[in-house]
Amino acid sequence: MPQGSSQHAPPTRPHRVAVIIDEGTNPFEVGVATELFGLPRPELGRPVPLYELTLCGPTPGVRMNHGFLTLTGLPGLDAVDSADTLIVPGRPDNVVPRPAAVRDAIRRAHARGTRIVSFCTGTFALAEAGLLDGRRATTHWRWADSFRELHPKVLLEPDVLFVDEGDVLTAAGSAAALDLGLHLVRRDHGAEIANAVSRRLVFAAHRDGGQRQFVERPVPDVPDESLAPLLAWAQRRIGAPLTVADLAARAAVSPATLHRRFRAQLGTTPLAWLTGERVALACRLIERGEERLDIVAERSGLGTAANLRERVRRATGLSPSAYRRRFGPPSGEPVMA
Repeated sequence: MPQGSSQHAPPTRPHRVAVIIDEGTNPFEVGVATELFGLPRPELGRPVPLYELTLCGPTPGVRMNHGFLTLTGLPGLDAVDSADTLIVPGRPDNVVPRPAAVRDAIRRAHARGTRIVSFCTGTFALAEAGLLDGRRATTHWRWADSFRELHPKVLLEPDVLFVDEGDVLTAAGSAAALDLGLHLVRRDHGAEIANAVSRRLVFAAHRDGGQRQFVERPVPDVPDESLAPLLAWAQRRIGAPLTVADLAARAAVSPATLHRRFRAQLGTTPLAWLTGERVALACRLIERGEERLDIVAERSGLGTAANLRERVRRATGLSPSAYRRRFGPPSGEPVMA
């Protein structure tokens, strides 16, 4: 069940996020956490900030990955005890266990109900703390074999961007940390806020966690094989009854060729991409105040209210009515755009 705040019942305080900075931590992933959860967002017009970020560590000074820089003045790990979400970034020496104090802080946070998140090889730390046995998780593809050897009881999914297990979430790599971070914002505050944050980042608003970590051919051999024009065309018509065959006809290729290009360039299928875009539009319509499910289904291209219910529940863990209560406008105050 997604956790978070609601437009219907505004939060009285920010959601507290703590990030553990350990010896060798990757600065990029700390930057991702800072950008997503640490910066003020006055453009949202919220009376209370979305998040409050604290960096903490086992010592006041921590040398970052390859000694590029050293962070000083860090609060101690007791800062974890007041966090709603705890983030553990990755580091390169993953075969070396984290300090006992770090593992204890992770266990302590999990025991008190804190949402636990790892970026990249931070998954190793979660496994060392005993949080992942018998559960799905992911980590950077380069470290998948080492992870399996060290933690055979974890159900590793090495080909996906991130895995959401509810109270424990794991991202595959440094860039996938952005995908998971926006997924958390979407869970906490809805699709409209997540879209606003992604625009600020100039980053794709939604990539499903099940997409692959990497593609064999990220840059097409010839420019006219790029999917960008087709995606832009489809997004302008996402509420229409578009099919994979329609996309293939627009691209002047066979459905099989289109499928291969989506797999190679996006790491997903044409149908999965269409469905994800339609669910995102449906969520935005609900947040803007549209209460008629048949209208939401029609405008988003999902067709029927029954299909809308199934797709929204699968994507968000909430029924459309529960999603409206959490992220929609106060009763009687529609904000349709």
